[in-house]
Amino acid sequence: MIDKHSDIEHRLEHRGVKLTAMRLLVYEELEKARRPLSLRELEDRMPTAERSTIFRTLTLLLEHHLVHAIEDGSGSLRYEICSGHDECTPDDQHTHFYCERCHRTFCFRDTRIPQVVLPEGFQMTSINYMVKGLCPDCSRRDTL
Repeated sequence: MIDKHSDIEHRLEHRGVKLTAMRLLVYEELEKARRPLSLRELEDRMPTAERSTIFRTLTLLLEHHLVHAIEDGSGSLRYEICSGHDECTPDDQHTHFYCERCHRTFCFRDTRIPQVVLPEGFQMTSINYMVKGLCPDCSRRDTL
């Protein structure tokens, strides 16, 4: 059985990313979160790392299709691990939910994005499908 650290190292190397401690840490934090995180949230989880270093690492991971960025309407990008083995494609994308009260973004990995048929000549490279409302925790607060 491959340990979690070795699995992450293999994924990074498979995509041509040179291993560094920071790259492993950022990837591990995104994987642990199991939901999209903003740069600020990653900073909070990694207080000894510099913001610029985290940002450069995210940019590299994006370029190598190890993570993808989503816009949730909050004004900042959120990042999450790509589920595809070789690269992120629109087929790997799933629905996201943004809670307008607590400002958390959730992944609905089993809720596929509806098929989008584009006019001839257009080629899709990514898609962002965001549902907004109240999460269960915030909805319960309204009923108490």
